[in-house]
Amino acid sequence: MTASLVLNGVPAAYIDVAHVAGRYGVDIDTLPYVIRILLENLERHRHFGRPVQDAEIGAVAQWQSNISAQISLHVERVILPDSSGLPVLQDLAALRDAVAAAGGDPAAVDARVPVDLIVDHSLQVDAWGEDGALRRNLDAEFGRNAERYRFLKWAQQAFGGLRVFPPGTGIIHQVNLEKLATVVTLREHAGRQWAYPDFVIGGDSHTPMINGLGVLGWGVGGIDAESALLGRAYTFPIPEVVGVELKGAFRGPATTTDAALLVTQCLRREGVTGCMVEFFGEAVPRLSVADRATLANMAPEYGATCGFFPVDEQTLRYLRMTGRDDAHIESVAAYCKANRLWRADPLSSSIRYARTVTIDLDRAEPCMSGPRRPQDRLPISELSGDFVQRLSRPPADGGFGVAPDALARPAGGAGLRHGSIVLAAITSCTNTSNPSVMLAAGLLARRARQRGLVPPQWVKRSLAPGSRTVTDYLRNTGLLDDLAAIGFAVVGYGCTTCGGKSGPLSPDVVRDLVEHEWVACAVLSGNRNFEGRIHKLVRANYIGSPPLVVAYALAGRIDIDFARDPIGHDSQGQPVWLHELWPDEAELGALMRAALSADGFRRVWDLEPEGAPQWSQLVAGTGRHWQWDPDSTYLVEPPFFQPPAPSAQQSGQRLRAARVLGLYGDSLTTDHISPSGEIPVEAPAGQYLLSRGVAQPDFNTYVARRCNFEVMTRATFGNIRIRNLLAPDTEGGYTRHFPSGEVMSIYDASRRYIAQGTATVVLAGKEYGTGSSRDWAAKGTALLGVRAVLAKSFERIHRANLVGMGVLPLQFEAGQGWQELGLNGSEEFDFHDVVDAVQQGRALRVTATRADARIEFVVQPQVLTRSERELLLQGGIPASVLADYLRN
Repeated sequence: MTASLVLNGVPAAYIDVAHVAGRYGVDIDTLPYVIRILLENLERHRHFGRPVQDAEIGAVAQWQSNISAQISLHVERVILPDSSGLPVLQDLAALRDAVAAAGGDPAAVDARVPVDLIVDHSLQVDAWGEDGALRRNLDAEFGRNAERYRFLKWAQQAFGGLRVFPPGTGIIHQVNLEKLATVVTLREHAGRQWAYPDFVIGGDSHTPMINGLGVLGWGVGGIDAESALLGRAYTFPIPEVVGVELKGAFRGPATTTDAALLVTQCLRREGVTGCMVEFFGEAVPRLSVADRATLANMAPEYGATCGFFPVDEQTLRYLRMTGRDDAHIESVAAYCKANRLWRADPLSSSIRYARTVTIDLDRAEPCMSGPRRPQDRLPISELSGDFVQRLSRPPADGGFGVAPDALARPAGGAGLRHGSIVLAAITSCTNTSNPSVMLAAGLLARRARQRGLVPPQWVKRSLAPGSRTVTDYLRNTGLLDDLAAIGFAVVGYGCTTCGGKSGPLSPDVVRDLVEHEWVACAVLSGNRNFEGRIHKLVRANYIGSPPLVVAYALAGRIDIDFARDPIGHDSQGQPVWLHELWPDEAELGALMRAALSADGFRRVWDLEPEGAPQWSQLVAGTGRHWQWDPDSTYLVEPPFFQPPAPSAQQSGQRLRAARVLGLYGDSLTTDHISPSGEIPVEAPAGQYLLSRGVAQPDFNTYVARRCNFEVMTRATFGNIRIRNLLAPDTEGGYTRHFPSGEVMSIYDASRRYIAQGTATVVLAGKEYGTGSSRDWAAKGTALLGVRAVLAKSFERIHRANLVGMGVLPLQFEAGQGWQELGLNGSEEFDFHDVVDAVQQGRALRVTATRADARIEFVVQPQVLTRSERELLLQGGIPASVLADYLRN
């Protein structure tokens, strides 16, 4: 099944995927490209001596008949942001200690595949709108996180194959796109040079952004990433592959962002959760890699595992533009063409997908998505009316519940009213990677500056490029000065506002918001706008293109109809209209051709990251073991490798008389379950920090505290906007304890249930666990004592994370849910024959009992593969990994 070709002047072996497919009677031309890559991975690793079964390879070749069958993949590399990477490395350090304490070999606990960790999730926007903002924010970042960063420096010398990119480098996915991804990897194995597709999993849900370059990769939770980097097989169910035909073309004033939001809305409606999406069609050859990456980046928002664009001429063009080596680019083309991984004809009808969805990009128009979900797209012509209608609508119907007498209040002391925009951020991997929208934002800023327009003083503005190349081409075109002149100065290189690190608002704005309870808004060029994520005082959040972020910042309000209302007035008192400021396609195209060059990318990547000097000054320990500081409130030894709690195998028959800890509706996100931003002083986590002598200004964020399980357990189900229907008059992390009926914090109730020996469960609606690949949403759930989550449907990553932590995900039968069954959360739940149901993959019988009713129903365990069933019954990945090391 091997073949060879000469690459870089050296003979290289490769797995002939056409031959592999033919062995099972399958014509390679009928297979989606993602399936071809999976086939190659399995066959190669079997050739390398891994325990890959012939039946697995045959199942992938005949994938349409074997959807959900388990396969054993081996990833080529792992990529991590600091937000999930630090807990992963902390777990490895704790695992080493546990193995040593039990008499095992701690040196065996090491990274077995290359791991890149990019520090990009800790930057907060403290300073903005000034020349020194970048340096001030970077100084503050190192000041807050020095202990965490010293741990990273220790880990870099303690674990083989780990490479850390310090603060100020860029956002993980743009670094992957511009620098790390090879498309085709050339590596020696057993004395022979091999060529094979780059394949990556990442501890961030937006890892599919790399699919735009023709690299297969997707996001996983830190728990799965931890297992994979230890060299374990990454077990994965064969997916349904959905072909998405892209027709037409988006044209100005529509941007790539508008096209991406259109695709997100269409595919979320089509139901592609857990599927692999592969794009084809007449529009594809015209899409640059930057455009493709924007569409692929949104895969978590439309629910897919990936959004894949096979390798073609655009791939090579991007590799050249970003300064990759010419010989390597030639190798990419030669290998992909030889091994049937090159897409020559995007209109080919020979590929057989499970189903096909057609999206006409001509339908893309300027739009924003919000105020709470990225799939809720609205043309900007409808945005004002929708917001105004939502003001008085109750929260249960998607509104803000503003009382009639509060709708027409006069402006407050800071000039605010309902609909005022207090945050405007050009941020996130999704859009700051795309030169077309970044240059468009700069051109709009230039024209606004020429007309004398500036945003109102209450709008906090920030520009956080995805990499330093963005700053470079904006500076070279003079647009960086134009953006800075209207308040969009560079604040640093990181996720910032998109990840909940928007930083503080000015005191007068805070006073006005608190005093008048205004429904204030944020606009950002991000990919997430879930409740409570962006800022605790901002209730309506809208995502859109960078030029629209600039436009709305200039207007200062969300309830503007740009077709009827001027964006502002110039120094002569003349109205200024959005269409006057909007750049035309010809101007933008010419600027892009002049701005981007391979020399520019090489020049930037030859420079040290912004935070390199401070990084080099950090003094970190050495040696194999981390020295835990008992007084630390950042790095606390995790409990996952302590003597394990009873496994599901041992205690499965005792899941009786369980109580409901949380009762929730649809679309409960991982942000709801495990918030990432500011730690409120009144929250259990805030009270814990105060008790440890940490002053409120030094709380930092939940992301920064993820290596302290005491903080994160107290934060679970603690988003400030979460609504637990067991405590209907509350907002935030509250619940009702049974049988006492007392309303208390989720954390306090969980401690009481644990002390009583009472198991707990969570009831929810559809799309449970949407959002970030946040392992703490599962870790915290497990540490609260939750044994099972019952929902109408689960998002892929969070479902896997629950299994990885030994929490049983259970799905109601079609047409059923807790509401339809008449449950209210006060019941006691008995789960019958749990172990047998999990082992056999069959429905599980449940009895719910309360004073006035006994309700019986069945649920289906969402434990999809043999490996997952074994993991769950062992108590999750930590227990399983520790057992493996001690057994060996």
